[in-house]
Amino acid sequence: MSDNVVLINVEEGLSRVMNNAKLFSKLLGKFKIDPSLSEIETAFAQGAVDTAKNSAHTLKGLAANLSLTELFKQVLELETQIKGGTMNTQQLALVKDVYAQTLTEADKVIEKYAG
Repeated sequence: MSDNVVLINVEEGLSRVMNNAKLFSKLLGKFKIDPSLSEIETAFAQGAVDTAKNSAHTLKGLAANLSLTELFKQVLELETQIKGGTMNTQQLALVKDVYAQTLTEADKVIEKYAG
């Protein structure tokens, strides 16, 4: 992944919560325990298209609301593919990779603003 990828647009995320950094940190913490990605993985393994589509939609919404820019982009692509009838394991792997990187960044933001 290139260096110019924005995982979390902190400025935008803070503006969404009226610059309440503590609230933004709390919401990122809740995001970290959201089950949507594991639900998508399970749905892929079971061939459950509707569940995969619904969970991808949920994860996409969370990413958008928290300004998780790259995750939003990748989950949007995954959701689009699922809606088109394709359960693309390569795109899912990309989503998982971006998700892991986003969690690392979220930890940094939480550490910076939680206190």
